[in-house]
Amino acid sequence: MCELLGMSANVPTDIQFSFSGLIKRGGETGVHSDGWGIAFFEGKGCRVFHEPTASSKSKLAEFIGQYQIKSTQVICHIRKANRGRVSLENTHPFTRELWGQVWTFAHNGQLKGVKNKVLKGYTPIGTTDSEYAFCWLLGELREQFPTKPRSKIKLMKRIETLSRELAELGVFNMLMAHVDNLYTYCSTKLWHLTRQAPFEEAQLSDIDISVDFKKETSITDIVTIIATEPLTSNEKWQPMSKADFAVFHLGKQVY
Repeated sequence: MCELLGMSANVPTDIQFSFSGLIKRGGETGVHSDGWGIAFFEGKGCRVFHEPTASSKSKLAEFIGQYQIKSTQVICHIRKANRGRVSLENTHPFTRELWGQVWTFAHNGQLKGVKNKVLKGYTPIGTTDSEYAFCWLLGELREQFPTKPRSKIKLMKRIETLSRELAELGVFNMLMAHVDNLYTYCSTKLWHLTRQAPFEEAQLSDIDISVDFKKETSITDIVTIIATEPLTSNEKWQPMSKADFAVFHLGKQVY
C-alpha cells in the first residue's frame, strides 16, 4: 500500500513540516520506497515534482522539505508498487487538464477490473490502475459537463458517485484536487486534522522535529491535513469513516 498526504488551507501555506515526516516513511521508517511525488496549487498553476526512488534518500525531496513553497492545496504520495513497474510515468500524483484547469490525483489501493471501463478522451501514460481510474473519472465528468458546471454541489455529487463506483472494484483511498477544492474518498483508511486558533506545538512521529504553530500562523489561519496515517504524535487526528467522501475548500469541509 502507498501513503497519501493532502492539505487545504485558507491562506498560502507551506507543507514543510508534514512533508518532512512523510518522506521518512519512503524507505526509512516505512516501506514505501518505489517513488514519491508532490503537487502544489499556486493561483491557476500547479507545480509538480516526481521521482521513482525512495523519498527518504532523495535530495530533491529533502530540498522541497526545506523550501517554502506556499500553497492553498497540496497533494503528496509515497509509493509501494503493486500495479505497474517502478518508473517515473507510474509515480503519483497524476495531472490532467479539465475545463481549462489543472487537476491532480493520487490513490492508495488496488482496483480489480478498472481497465475494463471505457475511457472517454483521456489516455494513461503509465500502466497503473490509479492513473487509469483518474482518466476514466475525468472522462465521465467531461462527458456529463462539457463546460464547468455552475452548480458546485452538482459537481461534488457527481464526483462522489464516480468515486463510489470505483470503490466497488477494491480499495480506493483517494485525493484529488483542482484550483477550487480538495476531494477525498476513504475506502479503508484516511485521517484528518484541522489546525486553527488556538494553535499549539506539534511533534512529528517519524523524525525529531517539532513546530510551535502559535509562532508560525495568524489567528485567522485554517489548515486541514489529510493523511493515510497520523503524522504527529501529540495532536488529535480524527479517522475518516469507511466509504466517506468529503470535499475541502480553504481549509474547511464543505461537503
